[in-house]
Amino acid sequence: MRKNRDYDKEYKTYHKKHLKDNNARHRARYKAEKEGKVRVGDGKEIDHQNNNPRDNSPSNTKIMSRKANRSRPRRKI
Repeated sequence: MRKNRDYDKEYKTYHKKHLKDNNARHRARYKAEKEGKVRVGDGKEIDHQNNNPRDNSPSNTKIMSRKANRSRPRRKI
């Protein structure tokens, strides 16, 4: 017999973290747009060097192409 999923608990534990991370990524992008470093549709992304999207300090973020950012390894070995 299958157990019913607790969607409320699932949202609170799993999805909240991802929503906060995504919001932080958008804030970093918006800040770079305001500073004139990137434009909408330019194919650039904000790279978080320590892989923490909530750390938007200038020393942690840099602008790179979409291809370069997505091909960068994310796991520390």
